[in-house]
Amino acid sequence: MNFRFAILSDPHVAVPHTINHDPTRFSMIEIGILAIEKVISDLEQLDLDFLLIPGDLTQDGEPDNHFWLQQRLATLPFPVYVVPGNHDVPTLHPTQHTIGFREFPNYYRSHGYNNSHQCYYTHEILPGVQLIGLNSNQFNEEGKQFGCLDEEQLAWLEQLLPQLKDQLILVMIHHNIIEHLPGQAIHPLGKRYMLDNASLLLNLLKNAGCQLVFTGHLHVQDIAFYNNIYEITTGSLVSYPHPYRVIEVEQKDHKSINLNIKSHRVDSIPGWENLTAMSRQLLGDRSFPFMIKLLTTSPFGISMTEAEKLVPHLKYFWADIAEGDNLFDFPEFPSEIRHYFQKFGSVKPDGTPALIDNYARLEL
Repeated sequence: MNFRFAILSDPHVAVPHTINHDPTRFSMIEIGILAIEKVISDLEQLDLDFLLIPGDLTQDGEPDNHFWLQQRLATLPFPVYVVPGNHDVPTLHPTQHTIGFREFPNYYRSHGYNNSHQCYYTHEILPGVQLIGLNSNQFNEEGKQFGCLDEEQLAWLEQLLPQLKDQLILVMIHHNIIEHLPGQAIHPLGKRYMLDNASLLLNLLKNAGCQLVFTGHLHVQDIAFYNNIYEITTGSLVSYPHPYRVIEVEQKDHKSINLNIKSHRVDSIPGWENLTAMSRQLLGDRSFPFMIKLLTTSPFGISMTEAEKLVPHLKYFWADIAEGDNLFDFPEFPSEIRHYFQKFGSVKPDGTPALIDNYARLEL
C-alpha cells in the first residue's frame, strides 16, 4: 500500500464581490483564489491519489464562495475531501450572506458527503485506507458557535471505529485535538482553536489504534504527538507562510507504515511577486494588540507598561510560530517570561530541537 496525497488548509476562498476588507485580519483573503489556483496547478503535475482540505474553505460561509469552490474542485483530476471550518458555517440558520449549518453537505456531495443529512462521514478512499471526516462546529442555545463533537457524532464514531480495525484510519477535523502551543487548551487566546471535548475523541482514537489526525484552524505549520497519535495541522493558504503539504505513505510490511511529509509554499502569484515577505510584514504590523494581550493575560498578567516594553521584541513572533520549526529565546526578557517563550519553539520535552513541522518522516 503506497500512495500520495496533499493537504491545503484554510484557503478562505472569496470571489471578488464578497471580499470583506478587515484591517485587523492576519490573513490576506484577497489573494485566496490566486493562491489556490497556483497550488492546484502544482498538484496537477503530481500523481496524487487525493487532496484533503480540513476546513475554512470560504471567507465567511457565503453561498457564492461555496459555489465557486465546489465547481472548481469538481474539475480536478483527483478526489478532494473536505470538512467544515468555523468560517464555513458561521450561523446555524441561513442568513442573507451565509449558508446555514445544515446546508454545508449539499455543496460538497462529491467531496465526502454522500449523506446530505449529516455533517460528518466516512469513506474508503483507497483499499485499506479509511477517511473519517468530522464536524467540530456546534452552536449553543444563544446560537454562539464553539468547537465540539455532539453526542450523536460521538456515538456514530464509537460504533464505526471497531469496524475499521484492519484499515489505516485518517481522521480530518477542523479544530485541534492535541495542543500545538503551550497551555493551548486552557489559555484564553488558544483554547478557542481546541475541541472542547478533545479528550473523548483522543480516547476513542487511541483505543481504535488510529494514529493520524489532520487539522487546520490555527494557521500554523505544526506536528504534535500525544498518546501515540500524530496531529498534523497545516497553516492557512492565505496567511504567512502560505503552505501546503504533500505526503507519501509507504507500507513496508503488514504492521509498518512510514509517512514522508514535505511542505511547500506559495511564494508569489501574479500581482504579488513578493508574497511571503509582504504577508510576513503584515503579520508583524498587525501583531501588537495580540502580543499585548498575550503578555497581560495569564500566566503572567504583567502591567500594560511592562508589556509595552517587551512587545517590540515579539513583532514577528507569530509569523515565526506560523512558519514552524523555529526556536525562540529572548534573553532581554525576565527569566520566567523568557523560559515561557522558549517553550513555543520546536523542542522536545527535554529542550532539544525537534524540527518536524515542515519536513518529517513518521514511522507508525
